Amino acid sequence: MLMADIEGALWTRSLVDAAEVSRVPDLDRIVVAVDPPVTGTAQSDACGIVVVGAVLEGPPQEWRAFVLEDASVQGLSPQGWAEAACDAARRWEADRLVAEVNQGGDLVESVVRQIDPLMAYRAVRAKRGKVVRAEPVAALYEQGRVHHVRGLGELEDQMCLMGRQGFEGDGSPDRVDALVWALTDLMLEPSQGWARPSVRSL
Repeated sequence: MLMADIEGALWTRSLVDAAEVSRVPDLDRIVVAVDPPVTGTAQSDACGIVVVGAVLEGPPQEWRAFVLEDASVQGLSPQGWAEAACDAARRWEADRLVAEVNQGGDLVESVVRQIDPLMAYRAVRAKRGKVVRAEPVAALYEQGRVHHVRGLGELEDQMCLMGRQGFEGDGSPDRVDALVWALTDLMLEPSQGWARPSVRSL
C-alpha cells in the first residue's frame, strides 16, 4: 500500500479511495481494453487487461463509468494474453475489445482472431504520450464520474505512480494504459460527438 502521493500525481490515494463503490448499476456498455507487451517472456512487462462499463444516460456530464476487473497477465505468449483478454470479454459479455497496436500492429488483431474470430474488436494507436492521454481520464475521476469495485489494488497502486512528469514505478504502466484506453472509448470519444438537442422556438 502506498503511504504518500508522488509529486504531481494524476491520481492521489484519496481520489482513488473515494472512487470505490459496493454496488454496480445496470450498465449500457462494457469494454475490455488491452495494452499488449512488446515481448512475451517472464521478464516482460505485463499485458494490461482492464474491464470497464458505463451508464450512458443523459448528457455526457451525467455519464458514469465503473471499473469492473483488472484481468492483467504477465509472462504469457501473445496467444496467452489474447486468451485472457477474450475470456474477460466473454465473462463480462463485453460489447467490444479495444487493443493498442503501436507495438504489434495487425498481429494484435490476428492473434485475437485466432482465439475468437467473432470478437467485436477495435484497434487504437497512441499518437500522444502516456501522460497526455491519461490527463483527461484523471479529470473524470476528479469529477466523481469513475468508480471502482473492490479488489483493484495493483491497478490503483500503478495509477498513483502516474505523475505529470511520467510514470515513477518500475517497468511500464500497462494496467493504467489499458484503463485509459477503456475510458477513452467509453466516455471521452463518444462525448465529443454528442450534440445537445436543439430547442425549437414557437
